[in-house]
Amino acid sequence: MNIGIIGLGKMGSAIARNLLATGHQVCVWNRTVERSEALRKEGALIAETPAQACRGEITITCLSDDAAVEAVVCGEQGIAAELSAGGIHVSMSTISPTLAQRLAQIHQNAGQRFIAAPVFGRPEVAAAARLLIVVAGDTAAIARCQPVFDAIGQRAINVGADPSAALWVKLAGNFLLVSAVESLSEVIALLQRSGTDAQACLDVLTSTLFAAPAYQNYARLILQQQHEAGFRLGLALKDVTLVRDAASSLNMTLPTVELLHDQLQNATSHGWREQDLSVLARLPRAEIQL
Repeated sequence: MNIGIIGLGKMGSAIARNLLATGHQVCVWNRTVERSEALRKEGALIAETPAQACRGEITITCLSDDAAVEAVVCGEQGIAAELSAGGIHVSMSTISPTLAQRLAQIHQNAGQRFIAAPVFGRPEVAAAARLLIVVAGDTAAIARCQPVFDAIGQRAINVGADPSAALWVKLAGNFLLVSAVESLSEVIALLQRSGTDAQACLDVLTSTLFAAPAYQNYARLILQQQHEAGFRLGLALKDVTLVRDAASSLNMTLPTVELLHDQLQNATSHGWREQDLSVLARLPRAEIQL
């Protein structure tokens, strides 16, 4: 298949490499040219503008936030203006449900199709083509994109025809993930303060009551103080803010979201925005109310 990819962060680059490795023709564009050039040696075509990356039947966006996605779709020579009739825009970004609905309407008006397909998985999972993909949108378009999903992930789960549904799943998942990391940070601080062997205690808990990747992986990262960026703290703050805003639009206040928002902002104020979410555990122990 002829596929365009816009956005070459760690996730976008891994997705591009896996598509190339499975024989797809890939054309990439990134705001900073260096990341595009790194893929040229692996067989990717390099677009000079986002418009040039939209000449295939499928265009994938892997961008950081609503503003970046909307600019690439709606801007001059953007996806909506350049994608062919019947072409498919697959958004793998974590964006707001509201924007997903708006993009679906924009593409429908242009005779194009839109799929929301946010992913779960850290960069190393993306590199191993083991992403979990949550998809929603036009049924026929999703079926057409199945070879793409097969090349980059372990499973694609269809959650319906409304693209916003995929974003609700993604935001709910990230809310729970950040909650788990905050809870682990506090528990580890408590155990260490008490003089208990935190590693032994977490080994018990993460192999029994909390035998889930989120607890197992982040317990390891926190205990080993490995905070190199995988899921950047700044992106976690963005996602929690999206949850907070979505709840507000429904006239709801979620106490845990408010706590997480404050903790993430606090961590950001320490200059940790580009580090991994696990860096939450570095907040001064005095600031964690045990």
